[in-house]
Amino acid sequence: MSTPRIWLAILAIGLATYGFRLSFIHLFGRIDDVPSRVSRLLRFVPPAVLAALVVPDLVTIRPTLSATLVDDRLIAGAVAAAVAWRTENVFATIAVGMGTLWLLRFVVLA
Repeated sequence: MSTPRIWLAILAIGLATYGFRLSFIHLFGRIDDVPSRVSRLLRFVPPAVLAALVVPDLVTIRPTLSATLVDDRLIAGAVAAAVAWRTENVFATIAVGMGTLWLLRFVVLA
């Protein structure tokens, strides 16, 4: 691809993103109350975005199944998911997940 095409693609994507965000700001600025159905659905946006960011890094395919299952990120992610499920505490989830990852990476699997 040539340089002008790359810049054109960046500009087009930027304008589309800006327009999409501006449409929601404009829409919610014109209505007084957010409908309860939309409000219920908007509660699921942060977990969906977090899952979209985290899960691809956890589920990496290694050459063998045993190497995939012993991956330090997958184990730490599973421990963090268990903590999140039991405690529903974001800080505890992050602390235990990172602690498990560091323990596996620098002590156990070093």
